[in-house]
Amino acid sequence: MSSAAQPVFGMNSYSYTIDHTAEAFLTKLAGRGYRDFELMVYPGHMWPKAMSAADRVNLRRHADSLGARIVTINMPNIDVNIAAASDDMRALCLDHLERIVALAGELGAAGVVVGPGKANPLLPMPRDQLLGHFFRGLERLVPLAKKAGTRLLAENMPFAFLPGIADLMAALDTFGSDDIGVVYDVANGHFIKEDIAQGIRIAKPRLALVHLSDTNQRVYRHDAVGLGDVPFDVVPPVLAEIGHRQLPVLEIIAAHADTQIEDSARRLVQAGFKSTNG
Repeated sequence: MSSAAQPVFGMNSYSYTIDHTAEAFLTKLAGRGYRDFELMVYPGHMWPKAMSAADRVNLRRHADSLGARIVTINMPNIDVNIAAASDDMRALCLDHLERIVALAGELGAAGVVVGPGKANPLLPMPRDQLLGHFFRGLERLVPLAKKAGTRLLAENMPFAFLPGIADLMAALDTFGSDDIGVVYDVANGHFIKEDIAQGIRIAKPRLALVHLSDTNQRVYRHDAVGLGDVPFDVVPPVLAEIGHRQLPVLEIIAAHADTQIEDSARRLVQAGFKSTNG
């Protein structure tokens, strides 16, 4: 994308976690004209435990020098389970999330993407217990996020015990905090055969961000656009309908990220996406 063109998408760093630092990712993608970014927490890429106070200041200054905005902090949520049966595992995950929340505040990120947790697929604990663990995690994290100047953004995730957006929204409404937003992941919704347009409408009261990638409904993926069968063309009209203006974030995991992400952006523009934040 030309640096003179208005950005249409924000960019997630998932594809770059193995072989790029967060700084190198920002430099590369900002050099292509992108300005909104979601950074992944991953060892060697950006890892709170390994970052000194100076490292955090330097990363924020680096982003500022590029004209880059760190919109959200995310993580491979399949590694994190705040609804685990084990007290020790929940404590480990919440400690990890506390460090991420603190980092988000220091980087000026508006949100931290979290999952509600996972049930054992062989013998799941009762739903009320899963919800109890989820809510206790929120009770701990929500005030910390507010104090840090950021907030939690719960995401619809197929592997979570609340995979559908309606159930996730109902749970958040039961918890009762207006400080929690929602990320609607289009590929995640499509994979569980959710009506994407209706899912976005349901998410509207808390919708902070939309994630875009491709998948089919047999094997869960976050592929480059065109490798799955997500009906992307239904998304721009419903975002316009509900008045959502935050740039969608491409959360694409691709072997040839530099070319496949650019190709995905072109395909999405052809599907009707256009800049809405300027």
